[in-house]
Amino acid sequence: MASLKDLKNRIDSVKSTQKITRAMQMVAAAKLRKAQERAEAARPYAERMDKVLAGVSAAYAGRDDAPKLLGGTGKDQVHLLIVATAERGLCGGFNSSIARKARAHAQNLQKAGKTVKIICVGKKGHDALKRLFEKEIIEAITLREVKVIGYSNAAEIGEKILALFDAEEFDVATLFYSKFESVLSQVPQAQQIIPASFEKSEGEEDAASLTYDYEPGEDEILADLLPRNISVQIFRALLENGAGEMGAKMSAMDSATRNAGDMIDALALSYNRQRQAQITKELIEIISGAEAL
Repeated sequence: MASLKDLKNRIDSVKSTQKITRAMQMVAAAKLRKAQERAEAARPYAERMDKVLAGVSAAYAGRDDAPKLLGGTGKDQVHLLIVATAERGLCGGFNSSIARKARAHAQNLQKAGKTVKIICVGKKGHDALKRLFEKEIIEAITLREVKVIGYSNAAEIGEKILALFDAEEFDVATLFYSKFESVLSQVPQAQQIIPASFEKSEGEEDAASLTYDYEPGEDEILADLLPRNISVQIFRALLENGAGEMGAKMSAMDSATRNAGDMIDALALSYNRQRQAQITKELIEIISGAEAL
């Protein structure tokens, strides 16, 4: 059984930890609002970009002369996974859920005989995947020193991916990140960005059934927008991750603070019981000694 001094030290230690978790919760709550606003502001632009590209690319449906970023290389052998996670932990299962989805996708591809290459954006994703896929990780990009994620950061990553594609290093690229829905809900996503894949919304008219006159022509528009769309989708993923990380951290630190409180109560109860038992024992010894006289 722990001594009274040991229990007192443990109580003080847990109280110190509780102060840290409460402070981290408050910091995450303060950062969450701005991160959420930035993520929500980026969604309409990224979604509209998809719709525009879907409309322009409809003219190339079933054609062999489609741009490579739209039609692909004609092969499906080498897959590049871009796994975007946070740079820091202490945010519950936020990072592990993204890494788990990417890991399952990579394992399914390998079982099918495909070649997998991985680019990790964020330290935690690299830490989670390097044990099983150390040879498949071709680059680990860290944004730890970046205080506010900007489009330029996403553009640099996009340029690296496009350079690899131009060098025929892969055939298909899939982006993994976590979509922010609420403080308690961040949903891991797997989005194919090369060749471009556009999802049709419910109630949206088929782009192929519409007739548009484009100025300049579709070739020039796609030549400009398709590479830019890679960076736009990466930028959106980084902003979604930023909001999701703060929401998950706020929730995790709130739980840690409450658990620390419960632990303090349990330790205080043990401390008081042991102290009371020790006092009772000393009183019994005093009374027994007095009666012996």
